[in-house]
Amino acid sequence: MDFLDLAPVARAAGELRLPGSKSISNRTLLLAALASGTTELRDLLDSDDTRVMREALGALGVRVDSIEGVEHLRVHGIGAARGFAVKEASHFVGNAGTAFRPLTAALALADGRYELSGVARMHERPIGDLVDALREAGARIDYRGREGYPPLAIAPREAHGAAHVAVRGDVSSQFLSALLMSLAWTGGGARIEVRGELISRPYVELTLGLMARFGVAVRREGWSAFEIAPGSRYRSPGRVPVEGDASSASYFLAAGALGGGPVRVRGVGRESLQGDVRFTEVLERMGASVAIDEDWIEARRAAGAGAGSMTPLRAFDLDLNLIPDAAMTAAVLALFADGPCRIRNIASWRVKETDRIAAMAAELRKFGARVEEGADFIAIAPPQGFLARGARGEAVAVETYDDHRMAMCFSLAAFGPRPVRILDPGCVAKTFPGYFDAFRALVS
Repeated sequence: MDFLDLAPVARAAGELRLPGSKSISNRTLLLAALASGTTELRDLLDSDDTRVMREALGALGVRVDSIEGVEHLRVHGIGAARGFAVKEASHFVGNAGTAFRPLTAALALADGRYELSGVARMHERPIGDLVDALREAGARIDYRGREGYPPLAIAPREAHGAAHVAVRGDVSSQFLSALLMSLAWTGGGARIEVRGELISRPYVELTLGLMARFGVAVRREGWSAFEIAPGSRYRSPGRVPVEGDASSASYFLAAGALGGGPVRVRGVGRESLQGDVRFTEVLERMGASVAIDEDWIEARRAAGAGAGSMTPLRAFDLDLNLIPDAAMTAAVLALFADGPCRIRNIASWRVKETDRIAAMAAELRKFGARVEEGADFIAIAPPQGFLARGARGEAVAVETYDDHRMAMCFSLAAFGPRPVRILDPGCVAKTFPGYFDAFRALVS
């Protein structure tokens, strides 16, 4: 479809089971492939990004068997002996950063000849800091286009053994995660030092937790250095269940806060490895009531007493560096706040699937918000009358920039007074192909 129209809604209530986490799915697919032994993966996310990773691993000679569709797989690991069976291949990975970055690192240490490319936007997303660090570990990587950006050509390493590398921490935490996962696979040991502030730390914690499940414990010195012992090896834990996606949970929990609720999401809870469960703190800060158990989270908020209106959410000024994906949901919730809101320390938005600061500012302005954007922040003053019920007008057309999260978070604008038209709604296939069906099943 070219577009999807959402009529104004007032209520949200119900329950759903979340699809698997994209971050966990792609990390566990790669770790299972690099480990010795066979790993059964359950509740994997079935989406464009995970398909890219599955297909790349299959093309490299990793055997992946379906037990029950693509959400329940058996991966036959290759161990660390001689790298991948296929020593020469080209891979197109679309705009899947959670596939491109870790595959770059693994292939750079796999002693083969490989090429990696993606869509035009992927070729605009910087990768130079990861490439520089891999070169320090003996990798041979050339740029096929602009210096510091994909596409890449990879040749066998110049050196083996222990590695001592450094990487910037303020561009993408995926660079550090990719280095950790790949250098542990070589077995030679490594020390990785982080230059500057490490952003999105919960995603690195997620990587470390999954590595530990596969038998590799990493010693860290705060967030500035990480040590992998020589002789470390990935070993299959046998069976790995994949949590529901906490970033996707944010949209439904936000709907519960806007539409009264309760809305309960299953598949993620207080024991989650994912940092985006902390979005519940943002909701509570804005006035929502949140309950959380081991395998579910629930949000609710009573409607206002006045007929035809709802009470506004509380305004906020927050550093959301730790939850940059869920921070996009907070930006749309700012439309419903009782005053100006500010989201700080989100420079990483600039190098995501689109420049999310610029994109968010442009689309929020269509709803009448006054928006200020900076290098690492966005400030939003909500429009007057946005909480009124019963108002009508032409649909607001939201450009999605081929960015799944732009499409999903702006569905929440349907709680406002005007219809919302989501352009290119199919972009949600990147992480949540059934998102709009799930959303419409909960609202009225």
